[in-house]
Amino acid sequence: MPVGFVIAADWTLRTSVRAELLEVGIQALGMESAEDAGRALASGKLPALVVLEATAGLADNPAILNLVARVPTVLIASRAETLSLPPAAAMIYRLVRIGQIVGTVQRLVRQGHAA
Repeated sequence: MPVGFVIAADWTLRTSVRAELLEVGIQALGMESAEDAGRALASGKLPALVVLEATAGLADNPAILNLVARVPTVLIASRAETLSLPPAAAMIYRLVRIGQIVGTVQRLVRQGHAA
């Protein structure tokens, strides 16, 4: 079962995506911050994919940028927020449905972007 990190300050986004990914066979770990992701990495959890809420403090954090550069990432971004976004395997703009995020993750896993 692939491991995914769901990194989002918005707890409703984080928990909803995590729950749906678990239902489709992806061990999704919910995280609120770069520090949470760092602790998971330090404990040996290596993600096959990342779902990242692209907000200030997350998408511009050097540790998150390093992770996104190495792991296929689905960015959830706002068209209203002006933020330099890192390159990602997929980008979805808000307003978004949880099913759209999960479908994108499943497509990446099927295509072999996240083993």
